[in-house]
Amino acid sequence: MTTAEADIVDMPQLSVQWTRIRGRLQAEVGDVEYRTWLRQMSLAGQDGDEITVTLPTRFLRDWVSTRYGDRLKALWQAENPDIRRIDIRVGATVTPPAPLPETVSPLRFAPMASAGPLAPGPVAPSSFAAARESFADPVPAPIRAAPAMVEDRVESRSDLAAPLDPRFTFEGFVVGKPNEFAYACARRVAELPSSPGFNPLFLYGGVGLGKTHLMHAIAWELTNRTSNPVSVAYMSAEKFMYRFIAAIRSQSTMEFKENLRSVDVLMIDDLQFLIGKDNTQEEFFHTFNYLVEQGKQIVVSADKSPSDLNGLEHRLRTRLGCGMVADLHSTTYELRISILEAKASRAGVAVPPKVLEFLAHKITSNVRELEGALNRLVAHANLFGRPVTLESTHEVLHDILKSHDRRVTIEEIQKKVAEHFSIRLTDMSSARRARAVARPRQVAMYLAKQLTSRSLPEIGRKFGNRDHTTVMHAVSRVTELMERDGTFAEDVELLRRLLES
Repeated sequence: MTTAEADIVDMPQLSVQWTRIRGRLQAEVGDVEYRTWLRQMSLAGQDGDEITVTLPTRFLRDWVSTRYGDRLKALWQAENPDIRRIDIRVGATVTPPAPLPETVSPLRFAPMASAGPLAPGPVAPSSFAAARESFADPVPAPIRAAPAMVEDRVESRSDLAAPLDPRFTFEGFVVGKPNEFAYACARRVAELPSSPGFNPLFLYGGVGLGKTHLMHAIAWELTNRTSNPVSVAYMSAEKFMYRFIAAIRSQSTMEFKENLRSVDVLMIDDLQFLIGKDNTQEEFFHTFNYLVEQGKQIVVSADKSPSDLNGLEHRLRTRLGCGMVADLHSTTYELRISILEAKASRAGVAVPPKVLEFLAHKITSNVRELEGALNRLVAHANLFGRPVTLESTHEVLHDILKSHDRRVTIEEIQKKVAEHFSIRLTDMSSARRARAVARPRQVAMYLAKQLTSRSLPEIGRKFGNRDHTTVMHAVSRVTELMERDGTFAEDVELLRRLLES
């Protein structure tokens, strides 16, 4: 009997043994892990004391060989003591020459051409680059005859990253003392990814201070290289989570994992969004580990430093803080002026220095809102053909300016008035009625009525639980004194300016 004839005779028996082995594996590792890592195994055949098992990608081959190779060998030896070796390779299932009963067909359990997407499972270090290379390996015709598989994979990978904003480049970033360190770190990563000490790069700061701008700038610099360009995936943490959920629902988590692990640079914006999303954190943690181990660059941004991101796993916070952490401070007046001048110059609209100074003083929260205010002024000037003036600025930006009016508290008023009239802060709520105490208290009540939105009873409670009629009398008395005494009126007006500045 020839070897080929022996193989034909033995294949049905091998298939039965293979069915039992797969059943035992599934019982041992569980349904989820089995569907994720082992379902696509196919029995190729036996050659002497060696069993050959195939998997569709190098990644799966390496993972199964490392984690399950010894167990597969033990299970085969339990079925057939003559088996000494298990060869796990990339390739297609070898269909037996003779038709087999469907109940024992290897294709029933691990079809190559129609294998469905994998279900979610444990995340593990992997190499999608190797998986993509596996399509170039010398494999049987069924694999080479399915270019659609490769095209679908490329499409999903191109859809992985969010689009980059063409405005957000290094050239368009205005550098000042609050952001110069973060800018320098971003430049370094763009010029030399994965350089020692800069992987991961963690950028943090408040809203609208330039984190997203710097991340886009890094991505533009890397993707537009004339020599040695690298693949970059930039996305928000929110998009990362939605992609992961979609992969679970469509049972394509393996493709999701492999896509992420195929890039040279992974950039995740607003990482604080993952707080409380434990499964997504787990996925990001393993992706992070794999890419760093492979020498790939990670860039992350958040609103707080890694140590302050309560709600993220400790092991993830530790890894995020092991590279370069750079913060973007709140903008200074000088930086806001520089930003406004640069934006106005690019817009091609003449904006008087007094208007720029006014905006820089009034809008201090973040650069995004500052730019938005300038854009409104420019649009108004272009639409109506009117020059930008201080008056038109007040008119066009009345809602923004109103929201940025300083909110003065009663406690601040009491403290400032007490300092001005050289009395103790406790006198504001004491029962003392001496003029040296009562008059400053009345001034503080008057200013509380003018500068806060508190009601008269609320103001009275802040001044030793006094009745609202006492506050009304104080307001009336101070108004009367201001009309009669110019010096006293100047004192009250000075206090008002100090509190509003």
